[in-house]
Amino acid sequence: MGDALAWRRKFGVIAPSTNTSVQPEFDDMRPMGVTNHMGRIHIPDNPVNNDDDFNQLMEDVRKETFQALDRVMTCAPDYMIMGMSAETFWDGKDGSDVLKARIEEHCGIKVSMGSDACQAAVRKYGDIRRIAVITPYMPVGDENVHRFFSDCGFEVQTIKGLKCNSPTLIAHVQPDDLIAACKEVDDPAVECIIQVGTNLAFGKVAAEAERWLDKPVLAINTCTYWHALRANGIDDKVDGYGSLLAAH
Repeated sequence: MGDALAWRRKFGVIAPSTNTSVQPEFDDMRPMGVTNHMGRIHIPDNPVNNDDDFNQLMEDVRKETFQALDRVMTCAPDYMIMGMSAETFWDGKDGSDVLKARIEEHCGIKVSMGSDACQAAVRKYGDIRRIAVITPYMPVGDENVHRFFSDCGFEVQTIKGLKCNSPTLIAHVQPDDLIAACKEVDDPAVECIIQVGTNLAFGKVAAEAERWLDKPVLAINTCTYWHALRANGIDDKVDGYGSLLAAH
């Protein structure tokens, strides 16, 4: 017999230790019979004021990622979810594919990553090509996100980096600021708005923005959890997180 509470699927989730948005958003989207189990990538909450600081943040994440995977694997999850964003976009589509293969080989189970999940989610809305992106990153992070989506065949019309000044401060960005960012990047040419950076609490803001922009607005945490559910044959619809989980 399997896990009494996870009679459908047991998800391992890893996220930076500074991240306070992934866990509550994933738990809010969790259907009955699915459980989420966090592994923390230990990183310091150092200031991030420029590209050099952001590159150091990425190095801090890389040094601890596989230790976090090893810790969460001790609960014997059925599937892994990467609740961290920038590294999954780094070095474009090729870099993303290499990271995914490394994680799956290391853990021996399949994984959903934010980069892959976002591009898969956009394709659910038909032949969308022109997108706008919101991030919490410095320019070097935005460049890698732009490269990934371009590699996937999308035209990035604009990208708004919020330049958050530390890992924990990403979660301090308020809904009004996120709404303003949506309005700033929107344009009649933009067919879909995508937010990346898993510590931005954007899931419910995205659902609200879809109503007044009348186009898909996709949050990375919603995309990633949707991707994990659908990859495991779980088709439950979830209210409150926008059209992706409500209909697709």
